[in-house]
Amino acid sequence: MTIHGNTNGLSPSDLHALERLYRRRVPFDRLLTPELARSMAEISASTGRQVGVIADRSGHVQFVVVGDSSKLMLPDVGRVRAAQGRFRGLRLIHTHLTPEGLTRDDLVDLTRLRLDLVAAINVGKNGEPETVHYGHNVPVAPGSSESPHRTIGPLSYQALIGELVQVDPAALIAGLEQEFARVARTRVVDAKDGRAILVHVCEKHDAWRAEESLRELAELARTAGVEVVDQVLQVRDRIDPKFVMGRGKLDEIVQRSMQVDASVLIFDRNLGPAQAAAIAKAIDLKVIDRSQLILDIFAQRAESRDGKLQVELAQMKYLLPRIGQKDDSLSRLTGGIGGRGPGETVLEIGKRRARERISRLESELEKLAVQRRNRRQRRNRRDVPIVSIVGYTNAGKSTLLNALTGSETIVEDKLFATLDTRSRRIRFPEEREVVITDTVGFIRDLPVDLFAAFRATFEEAQDADLLLHVVDASDPALGEHIKTTEQLLGQLELSNVPTLLVLNKCDRVPASEVASMVRARDAVPVSAIDPSTFGPLLERLERMLFERGSGVVTRSATGSDELDLDDAIPPSITSVRLTAARPVEEAPAPRGPYFDDAAIDALIAGSGSKSAPAAAPARTRSRAR
Repeated sequence: MTIHGNTNGLSPSDLHALERLYRRRVPFDRLLTPELARSMAEISASTGRQVGVIADRSGHVQFVVVGDSSKLMLPDVGRVRAAQGRFRGLRLIHTHLTPEGLTRDDLVDLTRLRLDLVAAINVGKNGEPETVHYGHNVPVAPGSSESPHRTIGPLSYQALIGELVQVDPAALIAGLEQEFARVARTRVVDAKDGRAILVHVCEKHDAWRAEESLRELAELARTAGVEVVDQVLQVRDRIDPKFVMGRGKLDEIVQRSMQVDASVLIFDRNLGPAQAAAIAKAIDLKVIDRSQLILDIFAQRAESRDGKLQVELAQMKYLLPRIGQKDDSLSRLTGGIGGRGPGETVLEIGKRRARERISRLESELEKLAVQRRNRRQRRNRRDVPIVSIVGYTNAGKSTLLNALTGSETIVEDKLFATLDTRSRRIRFPEEREVVITDTVGFIRDLPVDLFAAFRATFEEAQDADLLLHVVDASDPALGEHIKTTEQLLGQLELSNVPTLLVLNKCDRVPASEVASMVRARDAVPVSAIDPSTFGPLLERLERMLFERGSGVVTRSATGSDELDLDDAIPPSITSVRLTAARPVEEAPAPRGPYFDDAAIDALIAGSGSKSAPAAAPARTRSRAR
């Protein structure tokens, strides 16, 4: 029989008295019994400490806890039951040495642990029970600011024991669980992965971007399939090394999670392994940081073998330091000196297997990287210009690729809708063609392991002749997005590649502001959903890629299996870009074919690969002078 809590300084008789509490029984239809109440009061009076028991619904005492004069530290009582509306099936009965009601700590434990109820016995100066307070959780309507618990008391101990005051916990808890289940069934959950509270904690010098950071975190949560029910912002002089925020604010979040029925807490920062463990233990909610949220999105979106391996590698590197403490002396099961004894623990076996899996993933990714390098070398021998579309996530890169080439790449109003590199081809007049490649979007504070895993993907952009840096002109954080993208391009050693800034979604911005941004940043304005705005972009592309003195190497290519630019975009665009317009009565333009990474060589060579259906024959155009 274990006595939990602060047992330092207790005499053997006190410890024996505490152990005898395990023999007491508390029927589920009784708030407490005289024998239990008097025993706890006597021990509290003799030790000067609070004493508590945690009893289950069968009446057995599961835990005996001793604290100090003002509070108890409860042990780990296990996981809450999974059924909707169910409580944990445990009651906390403890003593108070001063005449007071349920304290803040009592109510936080009631809410955080989803206990059946919490009762406090006020011990008088004579060491006898005097009054009793108790509280229980109550359901609240969605979005309500009402308290998630109700307290009753003070009740006279003598009246309670003499049954002058009727309290039936069994009937009370049964009715509450039915009501909680009814409220949970009527609550509409739009997201597949539950409800979450977002938390942003920052120091004062970073407070200026807190709102924008929370907005981006909300978009990440929506993309991951989580319904955001509340947001918490705290500005501090310095970040708490253990809980990130103050303990009082953490307790408020626990109570708020009960009000809004949230089961996930998402932090807008990267938590260390010790921080995540401490917070999860303190609040009994699922704790996710920014890196884990982004990794989850990538795991949902990855489609190709490369993408899945890269995401798995990043996840394994993220989880490895969170498995537990490292112990090099038990790193392998082996014989001989140092190998005798109990051998590896389960923890060490898990860590070793994780390291072995990481090594295998890195080996497979290196083989795929070699294959990509070989394909790029064959492409370079064909001398076909390559344009890579880069930019912040959800800036409209895939939408622009679809509009330029007539393809059907997945497009969603979510972050990281496209992870795998996709290439399409357009053909300019005079038998000149260009391969356009879409890449994964960037984001602020991209997890280090994820960035390292996807670094090989961006090798495609290193051989590009031109980068199209696409930004959302309507986003208030436009400047920050451009700065973030430029920093990541520098880390990828792409700063020397010629870059054209494209201001997308200009239809959402007043024309005067668009003109100002174009002049200030030497950019090209477009709206990816309006092909009539592509004229200046196509002219600028042709000039930078093919005209001499443009700073881009001039390339040429020929082939029979080609996609004419005039077939991939509407007639209005070809007329804008100084090419003879197509008559309106002609047949509609066919869609561009999809070319995966392995089929690009055949695409460029015009060999008629099975994955690249033949496009319409090129038409002769006269260039306006």
